[in-house]
Amino acid sequence: MQAEIITIGDEILIGQILDSNSKWIAEELNNIGISVYQITSIQDDKDHILKAFSDAQKNVDLVIITGGLGPTKDDITKHTITSYFNDTLIKFQDIEEHIKYLFAKINYQYTDLDLKQAMLPSKAHILKNNFGTASGMWFNENDTIFVSLPGVPNEMKGLMKYGVLPKLQDTFKLPFILHKTIVTYGMGESKIAKRLEKWEERLPSSIKLAYLPSYGKTRLRLSTKGINKEVLEKNFNNELNTLTDLVKDIIVGIDENDSIEMSIGKLLKKNNFTISTAESCTGGNIAQMITSVAGSSNYFIGSIVSYNARIKTEFLHVSQKIIDMHSVVSSNVAKEMAENIKSIYNTDFAIATTGNAGPTTDNTDTTVGVVFIAIAGPEQTIVKEFNFGQPRDRVIQKASVKALELLQIEIIR
Repeated sequence: MQAEIITIGDEILIGQILDSNSKWIAEELNNIGISVYQITSIQDDKDHILKAFSDAQKNVDLVIITGGLGPTKDDITKHTITSYFNDTLIKFQDIEEHIKYLFAKINYQYTDLDLKQAMLPSKAHILKNNFGTASGMWFNENDTIFVSLPGVPNEMKGLMKYGVLPKLQDTFKLPFILHKTIVTYGMGESKIAKRLEKWEERLPSSIKLAYLPSYGKTRLRLSTKGINKEVLEKNFNNELNTLTDLVKDIIVGIDENDSIEMSIGKLLKKNNFTISTAESCTGGNIAQMITSVAGSSNYFIGSIVSYNARIKTEFLHVSQKIIDMHSVVSSNVAKEMAENIKSIYNTDFAIATTGNAGPTTDNTDTTVGVVFIAIAGPEQTIVKEFNFGQPRDRVIQKASVKALELLQIEIIR
């Protein structure tokens, strides 16, 4: 079974918001055995929407649509999809009562415009939205299913989890899909490919290997799909074990679609470790990434953003003599920052960053883009120098991710 995801909204096309809905939907569909054929973003225009619907119906079995279901005039998806299926809008009394209930619960006065959300296509199977007023709509016409959902992420996810995904699994016999992603560090994509060349040539056609390189690491994703779960798992695990053995010297972990900060959180919680940060050029971005994970209070103790040299000496107790000898952007200062914050907050691990994010070099002669990252652990402190180039936001983001990658290696070590 193949699906297309269509996101509707000018705000996506002008770059005002990021289309995170499609990523989430694609992952969820894949988890239940539905392959995504295409993801399309289109503007709030009736002719454009109708053409996208028509094109999708020629190619896929399932079309998931998000956006354009609000009560205002610029939200035209409901009217357009009604037109596409030669349908008419009728009032669904239970949906109107549900909308009134939602407004009463928050002591908010609803309007006639809000109650228009109960006017829905007569041919649709209506999916009640427990998190908002825009209902989901399920159409099954000419062997293609169209599902229209609101674009608000928590509303869309609620309808998918409790309405769409279970209904798809009940309606169709879907294949099993297996994925495992091995994260490697310290070897480039081409060198890994050379190492795996003979094994990859012998891979069964049902099992695919994908290389997913990024700065400093390469993820190796092994995938398969089939109906017989027992046979599928046996063959898949055999190849996964072989792959793992072939790259065992460069493996840093298994990626289950987690972000680096989520993976580190799991490692810290599993080992009952704590972490603190002392950040200069990254300006607190590493601390923000770590604390974006629910439950991070169990292992993240705190941070000092020592953007100014005075904070480094007064609060982090970095030696002024070392700063004078080596400058604030140096391996020596990074090392003291990491070890001192670890001591101040009494944590098992600590991260420190100091560098020139740009666009100017301030009071140092260090090249813009150069960053020193230090990781202090229970047994040792490591310091690495990097040049992340330009522009400024790239330096900050790359330094933050690299710091977390280095921390992950030290925890595993």
